[in-house]
Amino acid sequence: MAQWIALLRGINVGGHGRLPMKSLAQTLEGIGASDVQTYIQSGNVVFESAARSAAKLAAEINAAIEAEHGFAPAVLALRPKDLAGAIAANPFAEKAHESDGKALHLLTLAAAPKSPDLGALEQATHATESWKIIGRFMYLYAPNGLHKSKVAAKAERAVGVTVTARNWRTVSKIAGMCR
Repeated sequence: MAQWIALLRGINVGGHGRLPMKSLAQTLEGIGASDVQTYIQSGNVVFESAARSAAKLAAEINAAIEAEHGFAPAVLALRPKDLAGAIAANPFAEKAHESDGKALHLLTLAAAPKSPDLGALEQATHATESWKIIGRFMYLYAPNGLHKSKVAAKAERAVGVTVTARNWRTVSKIAGMCR
C-alpha cells in the first residue's frame, strides 16, 4: 500500500456538488482505500491505496463518487513526494505566509501542459499577480484573492488540462497529513 493524495474540484461550493467528507471517506474505503483522512470540506484527502497509477486511481474515485452520489467531480491524484517536490520548487516561497497563506496558490494540473497559451495568461495577469508553471503545477500569487484573478479564471483553458487550486495554507496542511 502506498500513500496518495486526492484533490477534488468543485465540491461543496455554492450549494453544488454536495459531498460530506465522511461520505467521501466511506466512498474511498469502498474502493479499497484505508487510513483515509480529509481536510476541510473542499475535497482534500490523504489515504493508503494499492493503486499504481494516478490517472487510474483518479478515474476510479471519480466513478465511485458518481455511482454513489450522482455527480462526477474532477479528481486529481498525486503522491506525497509530488506535493513535497512542488512545495520545494515554489518560486514564490517568500510570499507563502502572506495573508495567512491565502494569497499564494498551488494549481495542480492533471498533467504537465504540452503547449500552454502563455500569452493568454500573461494578458490576464493583474499588476499585483505573479505566476509560473513548473511541470504539472502552476504557482499563482494573487494578493487580491483567487476569486478576483483573471489568471485563475483562464488557467484551465490556457494550459489545456484539468486544474484544481488550493491556497498555500491548505497545501501546507495536506503535506503535514502525509507521512
